[in-house]
Amino acid sequence: MRLNLKQIVLILFSPALFSQVQEEVNPPEHIKSIVFKGPTEDQFPVVQIGETITLEFDDILANEQDYYYKIIHCDYDWTTSQLLKSQYLNGVDNQRIIDYENSYTTLQPYSNYRLTIPNENVSLKVTGNFVLEIYNSTYELQFSRRFVAYKNNVQVGGVVKRSRDFKYLNEKQVVQFSINTNNARLVNPKKEVKVAILQNYLWQTAIYDIPPQFTLGNELVYKYDQETSFYGGNEFLNFDTKDLRAPTSVISHIELEDIYHHYLFNDRYRFDRPYTYFPDINGDFVIRTLQGSDASREAEYTYLHFGLPYAEELALDEVYVYGKYNNYALSAENRMAYNEENGMMEAKIKLKQGFYNYKYVIKREDGLVDLNTVSGNFHFTENNYLILVYYRDFGDLYDSIIGIGSANSRIISN
Repeated sequence: MRLNLKQIVLILFSPALFSQVQEEVNPPEHIKSIVFKGPTEDQFPVVQIGETITLEFDDILANEQDYYYKIIHCDYDWTTSQLLKSQYLNGVDNQRIIDYENSYTTLQPYSNYRLTIPNENVSLKVTGNFVLEIYNSTYELQFSRRFVAYKNNVQVGGVVKRSRDFKYLNEKQVVQFSINTNNARLVNPKKEVKVAILQNYLWQTAIYDIPPQFTLGNELVYKYDQETSFYGGNEFLNFDTKDLRAPTSVISHIELEDIYHHYLFNDRYRFDRPYTYFPDINGDFVIRTLQGSDASREAEYTYLHFGLPYAEELALDEVYVYGKYNNYALSAENRMAYNEENGMMEAKIKLKQGFYNYKYVIKREDGLVDLNTVSGNFHFTENNYLILVYYRDFGDLYDSIIGIGSANSRIISN
């Protein structure tokens, strides 16, 4: 059989045609409180091979459904890699999650599920980008979450600087860093090394495809200004519902109906106010309760009521309550509605007891998300930055992660 040129090209490049970007999928309404972490408290697992990753989530249908997990290996751009499962996993995934229990004496019943990796069935063989997928018993994808595994083959040192662009002097932060490759044999590091920079583990604003500015001996140096800059944003707002019955400085009052309702004091716009530092956890949340010893299975679900005065900055666009509690999704549940009686934008969200960070964002008519119009941008804001270093040698089938670095704007310099 003779193939024409078009058929040959199609065959040669078919892996690229069928590769798929693995975006994170958010769950249906009955799955809540997804906690996904590695050895640290940050809810984005960044682990070395062999370190433990823990996933936990609730199903408020509370009917002890069966859930299964799969692990997908991805390249630098989060497209599915060419590796076979046997090349990146020891053992077999697609196993049922067997660690689950129903909640104890809660007004909102739920089933709590836990999964740890590695386990007796599966562990990771290689480094790189991964996606953990959760399926139900009819093999419908319920949700997915990204994580990364790395080796310490290179050393990464980073600092956060104030922008040198006068236009953004008070609004932006610049991440500058270097990669020391002295222990790694890199043939052509300028072409084979790639980096990704994340602010507060948020993939939506990550910076990719930044080449080294120059090399200095064994160091790749990235001393950019505009190319590696991020808007500073502002410290997140927060509330704490660990004590069901106690109002706080941010909770005005509490009511008990079918479940508890916590009404927050109305929030304010902060873009035109002086920056004020107060500690936050950079958008994250922590499940905790004073009403039991096991927060995972004894914490209550409550309705949180949010209020933000309507202002012309919102125009007629959509406003959302935004935080890691739902993986920064813009869903119907956390979309705010205008109350004509009091002129407020309001939202009511069911959340498990705990300490939560949040802020308000605007989805504009063109689909772009305006993260900081309500809260403002300040170069003083405390943000955490993660630097991931990827490497693919000539002939390799996948992008490995050969080092990570971190920097925090708490110590920012000019």
